[in-house]
Amino acid sequence: MKATWETIEKNQGVLNVEVDADQVTEALDKAFKKVSQKVNVPGFRKGKVPRGIFEARFGVESLYQDAIDILLPDVYSAAVQETGIQPVDRPEIDVEQFGKGQTFIFKAKVTVKPEVKLGEYKGLEVPAVSTEVTEEELNAELERLQQRHAELVVIDEGAVENGDTAVIDFDGYVDGEQFEGGQSERYSLEIGSGSFIPGFEEQIIGMQTGDFKDVEVTFPENYHAEHLKGKPAVFKVKLHEIKRKNLPALDDEFAKDVSEFDTLDEYKQDLSAKLKERKEKEAEQAREIAVVDKVAANAEVDIPAAMVATETDFMLRDFENRLRMQGMNLELYYQFSGQDEAALREQMKSDAEKRVLNNLVLEQVAKEENISVTEEDVNEELEKLSTSYNRPVEELRDIFTRNGNIENLKEDLTLRKTIKFLLDNSKTATEVA
Repeated sequence: MKATWETIEKNQGVLNVEVDADQVTEALDKAFKKVSQKVNVPGFRKGKVPRGIFEARFGVESLYQDAIDILLPDVYSAAVQETGIQPVDRPEIDVEQFGKGQTFIFKAKVTVKPEVKLGEYKGLEVPAVSTEVTEEELNAELERLQQRHAELVVIDEGAVENGDTAVIDFDGYVDGEQFEGGQSERYSLEIGSGSFIPGFEEQIIGMQTGDFKDVEVTFPENYHAEHLKGKPAVFKVKLHEIKRKNLPALDDEFAKDVSEFDTLDEYKQDLSAKLKERKEKEAEQAREIAVVDKVAANAEVDIPAAMVATETDFMLRDFENRLRMQGMNLELYYQFSGQDEAALREQMKSDAEKRVLNNLVLEQVAKEENISVTEEDVNEELEKLSTSYNRPVEELRDIFTRNGNIENLKEDLTLRKTIKFLLDNSKTATEVA
């Protein structure tokens, strides 16, 4: 096999590949074995028709596409490895020659990873971040914990207020007709959560148990269901129950209930120490983000759209997985948020571009500074994962290896070491005169 690379424009080029006739013959043999299992030839069982009779009846050309499909993945991968290019998208294949006894000649138009021209990346100023815990922050954390341990109590008298949970039936109509997905019974809706169509929750405020009300709203213009976009709707609502949070008192009993401490003062001291630890981690993360952003801003790189699209795909899958962990899915999210996939992808696009840019820049810094990952680094990370997941190190190593993720782990560790290098070679704002 012979492969050559020709750059035609930024981040794109053509891979010219010639494959020996022997490999073509081998691929045709495999294609025949595959196809002969499916064809019916009078006088022969499936898979038993002689090659000569098959070709006389159907023509050898009938095997070409299957043979190409068999041959192409391996020879393309070999050509990529031989030329040292780094594709970031599927290639556009143009077959120029394929036939029995001939070499296989094809061109592949490929988008490749872009070149990165680094600017200044050492000695950059990184803002200092305070890690002191203020009284306001401590009180806010106590209030959050108080809210989390609140008991929902049914209110027999009174009206719905912001923050209450309203147990409702609703039945939606557009142009006087019911629409799919617009009905539910005894649905628990937290007022003020923003989980329903804009304007819906506000109109529930003031309702009393047993009340009926027509809630009039308008679907957003970017709503996921095409036939509902921008349409006015009426929801017939019945209020079954009002549930209100009964907050526990912040006293020694509260401390005993939610912690191992006997007094509120002891609990507050422990909580303050934990908040400080959290702020220290957040400060370190903020410094990491700041230094990477500055390095990226100083770099020159032309990012292919394909890389942004791939990163957006990954972000969308990750978002969907997180929704499932919360008992939701994308369809429900689109319904409640009024978005569709196109709108969500557009919303994620800028973050995807930033992720791609940062990763490309960090990879280039690692190359410039010869930053790499050793087996010791991998073992240390597996030890940490072993402690976190309570699973043996060798079992985790086997899982990473079998799933083909050991290289991903090494890449992640390399990026982390590179960020540490940038921080170690930066200055905080207080150090700069």
